[in-house]
Amino acid sequence: YHEALSPYGACRLCLVEVVEPSGRRRITTSCTYPVEEGIEVFTDSERVLRDRRMVLELLLTRAPDAPVLRELAEEMGVERPRFEPVEDGRGCILCGLCVRVCSEVIGANAIGFAGRGTRREVTTPFHIQADACIGCGACAEVCPTGVIKVEDTPDGKRILSYWNTTIALTKCELCGRYFAPEPGMERTKARLEEALGVELPEDVLGICPECRRKEFGRKMVIVERQI
Repeated sequence: YHEALSPYGACRLCLVEVVEPSGRRRITTSCTYPVEEGIEVFTDSERVLRDRRMVLELLLTRAPDAPVLRELAEEMGVERPRFEPVEDGRGCILCGLCVRVCSEVIGANAIGFAGRGTRREVTTPFHIQADACIGCGACAEVCPTGVIKVEDTPDGKRILSYWNTTIALTKCELCGRYFAPEPGMERTKARLEEALGVELPEDVLGICPECRRKEFGRKMVIVERQI
């Protein structure tokens, strides 16, 4: 679950037991169940705790070394999972947060689910670099297991090895430091032009935030002196 994204209920760690006004009892994910008048919600019933432990054991087969799952296992009393680790789980628990942030927030749709059953995975189209990726790193930011990593190299490249993706970084025209992915800057420029209704200079985003602040301060000093 992430407050900035639509509920999905994939990890199923938020299972609760709901008793509806009709008397029907059901186990469901709390993040996807709408609040209704007259329902009773049990968060720690014997059945709920049992099912949560089972879910956690299954998640540990895909990401046995994930700190967040290890902490939950200790909290819920899961000392040793009964299931063998998935051979190619790659540390991904298929929660879908990366897919949704890429689609709902960034609007890039560079990654998605593929395959079924034990072969289900999150990947780029055809397992190659997606042209739609802007290198923002939002997928890594929301990944609960930390398996998606972003590395910026000294020679101006952003590497997202999990997606087999390498993105060029923008070089600051003043200090020469690499500071942001080029596709992301181009996207920002296009959105600004659309919002403002004007065409911006090519170099409008070619200065890093630190140099931009210094440049703004320098211009303010000049203006004050003129006044």
